[in-house]
Amino acid sequence: MNVDPEQLAREAVDRMLLTGPDIASPRTAGRYVVGMPMWMWVHQSPTTYGPNSASATLAGVTVTADAKVTRIDWTMGDGSHVTCHGPGTRYAASFGKQASPTCGHTYTRTSTARKGGKYLVTAIATWTVDWQVNEGGETGQFTETRQSQAQVAIGEVQVVR
Repeated sequence: MNVDPEQLAREAVDRMLLTGPDIASPRTAGRYVVGMPMWMWVHQSPTTYGPNSASATLAGVTVTADAKVTRIDWTMGDGSHVTCHGPGTRYAASFGKQASPTCGHTYTRTSTARKGGKYLVTAIATWTVDWQVNEGGETGQFTETRQSQAQVAIGEVQVVR
């Protein structure tokens, strides 16, 4: 029997139950404002960000696959796209109005004209999978994608004097 090690690696990945990013920010219930930097980050777990590892065996051949997210491509709903090469940085009030050092976006228009008054944000994680036939055998790599979505309302601040 001829065993395809990459197919075995894909079976191992199926056992990992990988999902799209667990979006921490922007939160659907959050309050966001035109012109204010939005910090974007995701919660990390083996199924939402990695690392994750699993093996599959067929006809005496065992392949181990190791998966981790190597980038997240965000579609912001306003025509903007942001690529982040990490989970992002969690915002803290002490950061004030500064932009995220790792993953962020600033909206220039409100979302009031959009369906439901919110922008649809999509985060697509690219999972890089490295695989190896046990005992120093053949190796390889492939990528898979998983996505998550959130809706975010962007308003305006108006100063009343």
